[in-house]
Amino acid sequence: MKGSDQLLSRREAVIMCGGLSASLLIPGLAAADAQKPVLVRPIPHGHGETLPVIGVGTSGVFDVGASPQERTGPTEVIRALVAGGGTVVDTAPSYGNAENVIGGILTDTGLRPRVFIATKLEEYRTGGEAAEARESLQRLKTNKVDALQLHNVRDPGQDMAGLNALKAQGLCRYTGITTTFKGAYAAAEAILKRGKPDFLEIDYAIDNRDAEERVLPAAADVGAAVLVALPFGRGKLFRKALGSKLPDWAADFDCTSWGQFFLKFILSHPAVTAVIPGTDKAEHMIDNLAAGRGRLPDAKQRARMAEYVASLG
Repeated sequence: MKGSDQLLSRREAVIMCGGLSASLLIPGLAAADAQKPVLVRPIPHGHGETLPVIGVGTSGVFDVGASPQERTGPTEVIRALVAGGGTVVDTAPSYGNAENVIGGILTDTGLRPRVFIATKLEEYRTGGEAAEARESLQRLKTNKVDALQLHNVRDPGQDMAGLNALKAQGLCRYTGITTTFKGAYAAAEAILKRGKPDFLEIDYAIDNRDAEERVLPAAADVGAAVLVALPFGRGKLFRKALGSKLPDWAADFDCTSWGQFFLKFILSHPAVTAVIPGTDKAEHMIDNLAAGRGRLPDAKQRARMAEYVASLG
């Protein structure tokens, strides 16, 4: 699903459910909320380094042109992310113009030192990994990315040697693999167990929990940090919640919007390091960041959340 479709669904759900959380409507409250720290979690292979639990994905929503007007949304999202205590920006060469857009924004704003860039290798060309990585670095206007991941792995025998060599050369600080396809979960699990990458990026949502069965436990076993993509079920969750009231008991874990409800469910899984919902709207970025503040649901509350969402039909 394109980011614009997901955002439209979110806007409709917000309007029907009584509007955005108060922190997005009242400037004083927004400023007060920004003073509360976003939760951080360790990168298991990071020798003490931590990541804020909320980041941003750029597929679709950052695929815009070069003019300042076209880049207004993405620029304000990056500013809101950093101002609110987030750091992770996830992208890929296959996300259209996203890498160029990110590189331009970070250069123009001077925010590169405050951002954790995760991008990907797409081509799986043995011996060609360095050339592909350098093309991304050029677009991102940086000499090193924080995480470099093999995108949408499919082969359980995938060799990590080329990616590990790029880490040794200093082109990236961490390695990783990604998949957002259930049919590739077995391959991802096999690579995790054999190659022990630093990161796994995977799709996971309150209505898409297949990763809980084997892949998330495998990541935990090998000490891979987990980035969660598509946390809103490719936009389906906002359509499902359309016109439904957020349950009163959501306040028990400091939740004030449907977006926070869906994100807090994910963040309450012990294997998850950070979640990277895509958006080109600063107000949605601010609301997402609020999911990383305050209490998270416990096991009983998670079960109740899943039951409630399933009941929405």
